[in-house]
Order: sequence, then structure tokens, then C-alpha cells
Amino acid sequence: MVMGYVIDAVRTPRGRGKAGKGALSGIHPQELLAQVLNTLQQRQGFDPREVDDVIAGCVSQVGEQGANLARSAVLTAGWPNEVSAVSLNRFCASGLQAVHFGAMAVASGAMELVIAGGVESMSRVPMGSDGGGQDGNNTHLRERVFQVPQGISADLIATLEGFSREEIDAVALRSQRNAARAIEEGRFAKSLFPVKDPHTGAVVLERDEFPRPDTTAEGLAALKPSFTALGETVVGPRGETLAQLALAAYPRAKALRHLHTAGNSSGIVDGAAAVMLASERYVREKGVRPRARIRAMATIGSEPVLMLTAPAPASQKALRMAGMKASDIDLWEINEAFAGVVLQTTRALGIDSERVNVNGGSIALGHPLGATGAMLLGTALDELERSGKQTALITLCVSGGQGIATILERL
Repeated sequence: MVMGYVIDAVRTPRGRGKAGKGALSGIHPQELLAQVLNTLQQRQGFDPREVDDVIAGCVSQVGEQGANLARSAVLTAGWPNEVSAVSLNRFCASGLQAVHFGAMAVASGAMELVIAGGVESMSRVPMGSDGGGQDGNNTHLRERVFQVPQGISADLIATLEGFSREEIDAVALRSQRNAARAIEEGRFAKSLFPVKDPHTGAVVLERDEFPRPDTTAEGLAALKPSFTALGETVVGPRGETLAQLALAAYPRAKALRHLHTAGNSSGIVDGAAAVMLASERYVREKGVRPRARIRAMATIGSEPVLMLTAPAPASQKALRMAGMKASDIDLWEINEAFAGVVLQTTRALGIDSERVNVNGGSIALGHPLGATGAMLLGTALDELERSGKQTALITLCVSGGQGIATILERL
């Protein structure tokens, strides 16, 4: 079964997510997504009136990213009023979930052409801006499960898995080196376009701003753990700290080892991306040539305190649906929310780390929450074509204990 054709994918460069300092921090998030939409339209030459829906992931849907950002982006792009749009939030998986919903629509025949992706301006709408915290501040829910921040979960995973700081940092160093090589060799050029100031037309960013190609093992080792003080924060109903709450759920850990730092965790950045998805009928009637097809899609839930271990079972679920094994996948994009997540997923699936994140990941490039999933799909597609390989699996961990996975097959 064809689960949707991928016609094209584009993205902005990732800008440093610091207000007044990042190159994209002066650009409204609606404008970022609007430029993605128009770039996709100009590249492919379709009539925007043919688009049945625009689906955009965005995590912090408040302020400038509230009020159904996707619809406002369609209007900002100057597309016809008839083009509908919707915004969604599956936390870090939002951009890829948008692609899933679009693929479902075109595969079922409910729609013919969908633009799906995501956007996040972390400089203008910082993480946590919606005030929801881990659980919407529901004290009744906390009697059943007291969730902890992702950094605590990442350190808990590393503790339970017995990862060393050296192993964690090695993932980060590899991400930086792979990203540096990819940038030097122009591996992102096919999907990337320069973002312009919407008022002056001047180019404000042409390439990813976050990577640090001069990163060394010694420099990474010198960084202090990021979540030690957070772990000591008292939040529990009986005066428990966050670390104590995590250990209460996983007493076999005995003590929480804080191993994640600013150097081996994902970077805070701004960016937007979109994927053009079409039905078999649209492809046939319009004579367009798809670049790939989506072979399988899956989501899954996992235990919400540990939270970040669902990429492996989500990937296994997608592989079962496709009738494939992990060894059948040529390239893996495992989102680098934290280095420990990549290590845990790689170990759980028994896959060759040399097939994982070959062009770097969110540690080096940054993680613009709602956009990342769509960016990873585009990166995987470009690399399949560049390397002549056939299949890729894209997977992300999700806050609250969820995972998502997509199997892409090059045509």
C-alpha cells in the first residue's frame, strides 16, 4: 500500500534561539513558515489552490505562535483564502506527526495534495511559555504519575543503562563532526533556502547557525552537568525533590547520575520546514515525479517518568507494519534530544551506529521543537539520494512518554 508520496521537502537554516542574538530572532514565526510555503511552491510550481490543507506542528502555541499559526502563515504567504490550515502539538514529534496526518489524508483519497511540516521560534516564544509544565499542573494526575522534566529523565536513562560520561560525550562529538562535514560538502543544500527579512528582502540567514565545528572531546568533558540543580528542586507533595521522584519510580537506579550537559543535549534554535505530500491520483494526473514514498508510520506510548525510551518500540512497530527488520534500514535519523536517548535507542534496536545521524543531529544543529520531525525527514531524503541508498527510518522521543517513527523509501 502506498501511504503517500513525498514530492519535495524544504527547510530554513536553523538560527540560534537567543533573543536579539540569533539571526532568525527578528523574524516572526508566521513569517518563517510562510517563507517555507512559498519556497516549496516556487520550486514545484503548483497552484496553491490545489492544496487541500496545510498542517503544521508547533509546540509552544501561545503568543506569536498561538491563534492557529498555520492559518496565519498561509495568509502571510499570500496564498488564496480558500487554503485551509491547522496547527497541532505532539511535542517534539509535531513536525513528523503533521507529515503522518498529511500522508494519511492523501493515501486514503480524502485529499490530493497536502503541505505538512512545522515551525518553532524558540528565541521569541521560549520553551515553557504556555505555562503547562509537565502535566498542565494537574495535582490529581500527579497522584497517579508525577512526571519530571526531560533532562531528569535523560539522566535517569543514562543511569539505568550504565552509560559513562565519555560514551555520552562521544555521541555529541560525532554529531558535531558529522554536521561539520555535511555543511562543508553541501549535503543540506538541496532542502535549504535563505531566509529573508520580510520587510527589506535582505537575506538574514543562509546556513545553519548553531553548529560548533571546533568542538573537542576535552571541551565537552569540561562542561558541567546541566540538570544537577534541577534535580534538587523540591516539588513533591511530601517535600520530594525531582531526583527523588524519579528514583521512587525506578529504585534500582539507586542514585541519579547527572551526565547530560549543554554540549551533549539538543540545541535551542529557530526554524521551519515543510514536506509536499501527494496522492497516487495527483501524481498520475499532474505528471509530477515523487522523490519517495512513506512505507510505514507508527506512534506509541511509553512509561511517562522515564519518558524518552519510546523511539525503539515505535521503530519496531513501524518495521512490523512494513514487514521489515531493523537491518533492512539503510539510514537512521534518531533525534538527538539527548545523547543518552540516541545510545539507548541504538542499543535497544541492535543497529550499527555508523548508520545513525550520518549528517549530525540536534546536538550539533539544534532542535526547533515543532519543526524538527519534518526537517529530519528532509535530511534523510536528501541523504538517501546523495548516497544512492533506499530506505530511512526517522524517529523521535516525545514528552510525556511517546515515540514516533516513519519509514521512508526512495523512488
